[in-house]
Amino acid sequence: MANVKFRSKKRKERASNIIVYSILILISAVWLIPFLILIIQSFSGGSGMASNTIFPRRWTFNNYVRLFTETKFLIWYGNTMLVSVVVTIVQTVIVLMTSYALSRLRFKMRKPLMNIMLILGMFPGFLSMTAVYFVLKEINLTQNLFGLILVYSASSAMQYYICKGFFDTIPKSLDEAARIDGASRHTVLVKIILPLAKPIIIYTILTAFIAPWGEYMFSSFIMLGDSDKYTVAVGMKSWIDNSVLASDYFTVFCAAAVVVSIPITALFIWLQRYYVEGITGGSVKG
Repeated sequence: MANVKFRSKKRKERASNIIVYSILILISAVWLIPFLILIIQSFSGGSGMASNTIFPRRWTFNNYVRLFTETKFLIWYGNTMLVSVVVTIVQTVIVLMTSYALSRLRFKMRKPLMNIMLILGMFPGFLSMTAVYFVLKEINLTQNLFGLILVYSASSAMQYYICKGFFDTIPKSLDEAARIDGASRHTVLVKIILPLAKPIIIYTILTAFIAPWGEYMFSSFIMLGDSDKYTVAVGMKSWIDNSVLASDYFTVFCAAAVVVSIPITALFIWLQRYYVEGITGGSVKG
């Protein structure tokens, strides 16, 4: 009798797993279809947006050739890569330092400061766009990549909450033992906390690196009028601003989108294990 109940339970679990996996496969297919169409269109022999078939009648690499020879895509790509790398370094350092201070140190304005940053983070960044532009204009940083880096890095400290939550899971007894042995706060952070916080560091790096590739509003506002300082988001958007460009550059736009996705996808696939651990808050328990 027990064996019958066990087998029945196993069959129910197997059936439920099949349903769950089927739903996940369906959702994945829905998500992947637009990307597959984008890749297919990047090899299309036509140039317009209108098409009666998903698969092109003529396959060609000409869109990629046009992308690198007829446009300023390489300049925009280099601008975006430069901004992304610098912002990633600056933002990661600021987030880690802020998170460590709020997780491990106790000072008078700690909780009010955390609440203020949390409330400010709820407001969309574009609300301050006009004010930021005029501030940058006063110090001659409009149409300047350094100005864009400054804007992207300025609010880094407000992204402390996920990293701080991870640091909170690391036993404070490790800090106390190191402090008793004469270690400074800096030594505790570098030699103890950071080696245990590898997943959240990777998560911070990924989120910081990805953001400039898709951000459009601030970069278009700050770089307005100087196409040599565009990022890929602003430059590619300029191709489809009117019907003429849309008809001439749609397939080139698809090719550019594929090229843009390569570093982000490769980096994410390479570091996805740490990314998941960072989100779930895995750490050393004690």
